[in-house]
Amino acid sequence: MTERNDTTAPTGACTDAEPAPVAEIRDLRVEIDGRAIVDGVHLRALPGKVTALVGASGSGKTTTGLALLGAYPSGARVTGDVRVAADGPAGYVPQHPASVLNPARRVSALLNDIARTQVRDLPRHERRAAARKRILQALSDAQLPHAEALLRRYPHQLSGGQQQRVVLAQALLLGARVIVADEPTTGQDALTKSRIVDQLAALAARGIAVVLLSHDLDVVHALADEVLVMRAGRVVESGPVQRLWLAPRHEWTRQLLDTRPSSTGHEPPSDTGRPVLRVRHLTARHRDGAHGPTVVLRTPELALHPGESLAVVGRSGSGKTTLARCLAGLHRDHDGQVHLDGTPLPRSVRQRSRAQLAAVQYVFQDARAAFDEHRPVLDQVARTAVRLRGLDHESAVQEALATLTGLGLPPEATHRLPSELSGGELQRAALARALLARPRVLICDEITSGLDTVTRRGILDALTDLLRDRADVSLMLITHDLESARLAHRIAVLEAGELVEQGPAHRILTEPRHPFTVSLMETTARLEAKTGA
Repeated sequence: MTERNDTTAPTGACTDAEPAPVAEIRDLRVEIDGRAIVDGVHLRALPGKVTALVGASGSGKTTTGLALLGAYPSGARVTGDVRVAADGPAGYVPQHPASVLNPARRVSALLNDIARTQVRDLPRHERRAAARKRILQALSDAQLPHAEALLRRYPHQLSGGQQQRVVLAQALLLGARVIVADEPTTGQDALTKSRIVDQLAALAARGIAVVLLSHDLDVVHALADEVLVMRAGRVVESGPVQRLWLAPRHEWTRQLLDTRPSSTGHEPPSDTGRPVLRVRHLTARHRDGAHGPTVVLRTPELALHPGESLAVVGRSGSGKTTLARCLAGLHRDHDGQVHLDGTPLPRSVRQRSRAQLAAVQYVFQDARAAFDEHRPVLDQVARTAVRLRGLDHESAVQEALATLTGLGLPPEATHRLPSELSGGELQRAALARALLARPRVLICDEITSGLDTVTRRGILDALTDLLRDRADVSLMLITHDLESARLAHRIAVLEAGELVEQGPAHRILTEPRHPFTVSLMETTARLEAKTGA
């Protein structure tokens, strides 16, 4: 039986004032190798309403949402009842929309495939214009401006937000009456996040049911009508969003809603001395086939001192990750100077010495893609110390085990394959692997995006403790999350590839000077006002 801590009407019942659901899940149980990853879940998606599933990584949110599309993990044993209205399919907007867009076909072709099937009953000479009209309407409903120019592009020429809305347009063309949106705001800045909230609200206003799978509690509070809180495959609490926020009844719900960071930042190092890392006159480019190189980043001056933490914030596509990759030697197409302890660093990671590789370590946003899925995590973490520091295998394994457990990973989990760890556990393993190099500079690229509040606080606490305990390590935190940026000593703000402002964290957050920084803070405040945060 599903744990329920509310007094609402049973999930399967319809009240007189409530319309019939367009999709419904009853007593869903999904087992893999005898282990239940979803256990006894009930869900009703009502027209014009937003139903949100929240919970930690691995709680069963995505498995439940994908059940509405009839998609289950390979080898799963499924029981229960899943029903979707016969007059429209369920649409799906995945967390990584590029994975479902054919990279070899233009956007126009992707949408034409769907639109053509819907105009076959018209006379032949009317079909092309009718299909085009449907496509432009779907793009408009998905809030994609400049549709004519966008139709000529390939998926890789779109931003992540544009890719997301193209997938949404596909679902709208298909006539979906229920849309499953899987972590739609992951890795997005406050300005983009606000637009996504408006976009999903507009869908609900058109009578479409939205099932929102999200760790982002600000967005859930702003959008949802009903919330299901999941833990270990079960719904531990459900009810109207306002009731859950004001009077959560389950201890796990209270932990999720406690968004206050347990770390409160720390004083900047008293003796900054010479910068451990200095950037001067950096200009980075991306090459786009026949169009040639395009300048995507200009950074006149940026420095990171020993023991210091610097948060780099900005919108999606502002150049944050390009900057980080230039420093780590992962993006070679740039001019300017990057110095480590006063010595120039080669542009390419392939030209750097072992000592230089160890000194600047990069922790990726997608930790799962950064691990070999066929080797235990402990072996992969230990390998860093063997390769970059020359430790023998046994000593490296012992140090790796101590570092992993010190970061909160259970000892038994260290011997598992990456696929057997949750997102938070794997992110801790990625952090441990970088620390095994004994770096001077640690670059963390959006490592808390996609994580629930409890796990995110744990990762930020680990970084704060690291800076407190190891004065020889400096941290560059690439983030869209201003709450995470508050933990840094200094903040640098990027907009459209330009470094527009930098300074002490407190000053940037309370007295921003550049118009973009001001707008970023104002949008964050408006979003918090919507959520009652």
